[in-house]
Amino acid sequence: MKYVAFFRNLNLGRPNCPGKTQLEEAFVRAGADFASSFLTNGTVIFTVPASTTTAAVLASAQRTLHLQCGLGEPAYLRGLEHLKHLVALEPFASIQRSEVHECCVSFLPPTRNTLPGIPAESRRRDVEVLRITGTEVLSVSHKIGNTPGSPNAFLEKILDEAVTTRAWNTVVRLVKRHG
Repeated sequence: MKYVAFFRNLNLGRPNCPGKTQLEEAFVRAGADFASSFLTNGTVIFTVPASTTTAAVLASAQRTLHLQCGLGEPAYLRGLEHLKHLVALEPFASIQRSEVHECCVSFLPPTRNTLPGIPAESRRRDVEVLRITGTEVLSVSHKIGNTPGSPNAFLEKILDEAVTTRAWNTVVRLVKRHG
């Protein structure tokens, strides 16, 4: 089975961030059979042998990355099958893309059972929440003046914990390429 790790605040090659090869090698050294960085935003698709848990591979890879380059950001795991199901829901089908800056999916920690009082939109009206799955928030961002809304900043402020956000198209392309 294939899994995806979505790192928060990881941009390949930036300070305290690994390069592509270093990121992939951290997963392989941690026990993954295969690991491939997808784009430059800290998204890694990988497989593990039946005798290994994905959480153990991720934790080991994170320790390695922390030691090698100082990366201390969380990452959230999702099975590729789960992402395929999410894409099949077509959550943004009714959105006129020309009317929004970006369609987004934010990944939350897997231990989250409920989301306390997430408003339907930010105070500035630059982020609009469309759907909550329990561990993902699907939203759109709008540009107010020259500044686009940040679903990540909006959710982290409300939840008081780290999340990571990707453009919806990133997930669609990942599923298409690896699904």
